[in-house]
Amino acid sequence: METSAILREIHRRIIKNFLDILVLAELRKGAMSGYDVIVFIHEKFHLLVSSGTVYTTMYSLERSGLISGSSNHRKRVYRLTAKGEETIKTIMSANDRIRYLMSTLLKTQR
Repeated sequence: METSAILREIHRRIIKNFLDILVLAELRKGAMSGYDVIVFIHEKFHLLVSSGTVYTTMYSLERSGLISGSSNHRKRVYRLTAKGEETIKTIMSANDRIRYLMSTLLKTQR
C-alpha cells in the first residue's frame, strides 16, 4: 500500500472513530440534521460518510442523553442536551492531554 493510501485510510478511520465528538462539537453552534452532519464532514474533512454511519452515531448520542432530536417539518433535527454540553466541554478542556496521548502513541520506538 502506498503512503498516500495509508494516510487516507488513517484519516478516514480517525474521522469515523471520533464522529461522535465531532458531532457534539459542531452542535454547540446550533441544531443539525443528519444530512447537515454529512455535509459538514464532507466540507471540513473531505470525507463522505454514509448516512448509516451518521444516523447510527446520532441515535447512539440520543440514547445516551447527549443530544435530543425533534421533527422539524420533514427532517429530524438534533440539539445538545445539558449533559451533551457538559460532556463536550470536558472533552474540549482535555485538549492538551489528548494531544500528549496522541503524540506519545505516534512516537517511533528507538
